[in-house]
Amino acid sequence: MQTTWILLLASLGLSTLAGAEKGLEFPRYDGKDRVLDINEKNYRKALKKYDMLCLFYHAPLPTAKELQKQLQMAELVLELAAQVLEEKDIGFGMVDSQKDAKVAKKLGLHEEGSVYVFKEDRVIEFDGLLAADTLVEFLLDLLEDPVEIIDNALELRAFDRMEEDIKLIGFFKSRDSEHYLAFQEAAEQFQPFINFFATFEKSVAKELTLKMNEVDFYEPFMEEPVTIPDKPHSEEELVAFISEHRRPTLRKLRAEDMFETWVSNIF
Repeated sequence: MQTTWILLLASLGLSTLAGAEKGLEFPRYDGKDRVLDINEKNYRKALKKYDMLCLFYHAPLPTAKELQKQLQMAELVLELAAQVLEEKDIGFGMVDSQKDAKVAKKLGLHEEGSVYVFKEDRVIEFDGLLAADTLVEFLLDLLEDPVEIIDNALELRAFDRMEEDIKLIGFFKSRDSEHYLAFQEAAEQFQPFINFFATFEKSVAKELTLKMNEVDFYEPFMEEPVTIPDKPHSEEELVAFISEHRRPTLRKLRAEDMFETWVSNIF
């Protein structure tokens, strides 16, 4: 991730969470220290203690006062996010690339100025604007189920209106179907960057012209999807197809993945 410190200043002026529809008000920092100084002695304990662990990997404390302020501001972003999510079993920490180099190597941290989220056996790099509200929204998305179920025509209309992002939808027999479970496992690999949907209703599948165990792949602003060939699909097959076809294209610039959007190699 490419950290843009000028944009980081915006984090201090926000009074409401980006997900305002959830009714969450963004508070002022209460002064309580919640962010851990991650080191060799405590990193294993932190990984076990929390359902998710959010770590900011940073360069050593600089001597220049302006750069020191930038690092302090990044820490404040984490403190505000930790305060808002205090009841969500999410831990926050900072890792010094020089002082804690051994820990960074063990955890796979490699890019200074990046935020890494550890969830179960996954490591997700946050490629968005380093602002407290944006980080909170990103982490809340990670707590959601990786697949959203569509049961009726109203939910289907909402699905149709989602034109700005990559999305997939599959038709399966039930939640216990091995093919749905494979779809769900694949969804976890791309959460929260790609939206996965599923239906178990024949009426919904008919509107989408989906056959049993079939999965459609939608690119942003494209009306007609691509049906993933050779159904039914394993988790590995779905991941391979999405990885191959997930390419830079016209899409809305979002705070939660703005650097992932623009760093992509288009050529």
